[in-house]
Amino acid sequence: WKNWVIRGIFTWLMIGCFGLIIYGGPLALMITVFLVQVKCFAEIINIGYAVYKMDNLPWFRSLSWYFLVASNYFFYGESLVEQFGVLINNVDFLPFLVRYHRLISFSMYIIGFVWFVLSLVKKYYLRQFSLFAWTHVALLCVVTQSYLIIQNMFQGLIWLIMPVMMVIINDIMAYVFGFFMGRTPLIKLSPKKTWEGFIGGGLATVVMSLGLAYFMCQVPYLICPIEYSAELERMTMSCEPSALFRPQEYGLPDTVTTWRRILGMKETVTFYPFFVHCFFMSLFASIIGPFGGFFASGFKRAFKIKDFGDLIPGHGGIMDRFDCQFLMATFVNVYIHSFINIPTPGKLLQQVFMLRPDEQLELF
Repeated sequence: WKNWVIRGIFTWLMIGCFGLIIYGGPLALMITVFLVQVKCFAEIINIGYAVYKMDNLPWFRSLSWYFLVASNYFFYGESLVEQFGVLINNVDFLPFLVRYHRLISFSMYIIGFVWFVLSLVKKYYLRQFSLFAWTHVALLCVVTQSYLIIQNMFQGLIWLIMPVMMVIINDIMAYVFGFFMGRTPLIKLSPKKTWEGFIGGGLATVVMSLGLAYFMCQVPYLICPIEYSAELERMTMSCEPSALFRPQEYGLPDTVTTWRRILGMKETVTFYPFFVHCFFMSLFASIIGPFGGFFASGFKRAFKIKDFGDLIPGHGGIMDRFDCQFLMATFVNVYIHSFINIPTPGKLLQQVFMLRPDEQLELF
């Protein structure tokens, strides 16, 4: 019970902090994502150093952090070019960095690669190559996913908040159902996980996510894409809600319609189209999302550690809380590009404004 209380207190504290960060706006969220990414990378890399006992090669630690800087320069640069292209082209020296962004990023990586080769020590070859691979896997798991989270955010804060809340709800409800009703073990990697917790948490996630979506769809601050306005010379989050976030009326199958007519109910139903997408995202968070946690559990068991860190009492490290979030972020990004993200006049105009003046004249 003591651990249950501590875990509960810090869960609500984290949810409260998340609410304050959302209130702080996109910049606060971007900074938070970056800080979380750095801390997660540090926790993974520190495990690597402990496993391979490489403390006597200090340059290798510097090299790992150098690769983090290089990969962040590439991914965050891609985001800035895509979202702030108009603003960047108005600053004298930035167009050069934009034009050669990928060349500069590749050059930074090559410098790190050469640095690694020159740092090789004969008796540590195997450990050094193992840690080099460890660093790249950490970058793939952490930096790439944080980039996708930010990409999702620019489609509207709801595309960041809803997936995060789905994972949080699933984690809390699975814990509650498992604590009070759990009897049947679910998977050997996590002996405390039960089928009762998995199923109960999944059902609760779907229902509670739809309820949360109902309120969020009515807040323009959360549903509008984040775009740079050349006229206002600042980022804007105001828009006319798209059809996705406006109530739509839908017909029902004849059989259902007949029964509703007999019962004196409307023959159609009205709801936000976003509910459909919310339903599929909540299914992923409930069914596939926990496997991110199972993967992390297997990873920790492989190296005989309890948690990635001890920063959050009752929860462990930052990576212990974000193991499922990264998997969810990838799914949402793929989902948006597959079913949601279509060209709009605003996006096309933004691409036009990124062209040089003479190129714009040719277009018109």
